[in-house]
Amino acid sequence: MALLFFLALLFGASYAQLTETFYDQTCPRLPNIVRQEVKRAIETDIRAGAKLIRFHFHDCFVQGCDASVLLEDAPGIDSELNGLGNLGIQGLEIVDAIKAAVESECPGVVSCADVLALAAKQSVDVQGGPSWRVLFGRRDSRTANRTGADELPSPFETLEPLKNKFEALGLDSTDLVALSGAHTFGRSRCMFFSGRFSNFNGSGQPDPTLDPAYRQELERACTDGETRVNFDPTTPDTFDKNYYTNLQANRGLLTSDQVLFSTPGADTIEIVNRLGSREGTFFRQFRVSMIKMGNIRPLTGNQGEIRRNCRRVNELGGEAGHDVM
Repeated sequence: MALLFFLALLFGASYAQLTETFYDQTCPRLPNIVRQEVKRAIETDIRAGAKLIRFHFHDCFVQGCDASVLLEDAPGIDSELNGLGNLGIQGLEIVDAIKAAVESECPGVVSCADVLALAAKQSVDVQGGPSWRVLFGRRDSRTANRTGADELPSPFETLEPLKNKFEALGLDSTDLVALSGAHTFGRSRCMFFSGRFSNFNGSGQPDPTLDPAYRQELERACTDGETRVNFDPTTPDTFDKNYYTNLQANRGLLTSDQVLFSTPGADTIEIVNRLGSREGTFFRQFRVSMIKMGNIRPLTGNQGEIRRNCRRVNELGGEAGHDVM
């Protein structure tokens, strides 16, 4: 009985493990298909890469990397897209195009959760950032978690709440700083940082950690709350280490960015300095942290399903994706 129990634990753990080779036999061209679609999207929308990596982040931070973020409202589904943390999130049509291309060659095989993970990697790689070996085998959830989406890390948060939210998912301060480095490309709406311009936190003054010259630039750019501004004012469409040099110059766009460097005595200050010192150092840590994040509570084995349409669950009793292991 003890031997049987040990074997059950052993095989249960290995079955749930994500692996690089998961689709080698069932969809061998998957990386090329996704890369081609990501490149096509970026050619028509320079923000496409940032949109895709944001989806992967917001997916993994709510009930694990299970593509629950993509589910739209339906009977029994209160969409995470309605959550406070997903206000203004964009790019569903890009995910749809990638999934359609994958389905055309490998129908019913590749999960939407794995599509998000691979699309995030390709988005970073295509725009000058590091590449890494994506692990596969995630399955798609049949549920969403609107409450969880309300509690996603906020652009207005100070350091301790941010650290607590990351730590709850097994991510440490280094992961927090490295993953925040994804703000080296993309845009943010002015409503998420214009409160730093004056009467910051009821002080009657601008945020003292926002460079005055940069603040004036932002004030001129922000004609209304919906206006979008580059996260990185130096190289806005390239994935590089300038996010950290911007923080060192008090030019982090969001409160949640700048607190990584400007919170007195914080352990994140040294990490910002280290990742900002050499691009290779940032890239190496970003790879590690992205793989770590992508392993947050995935559904595997017979859990969940392989959605045909990333926006809705498969109809029970209808044609569904099949197991590939």
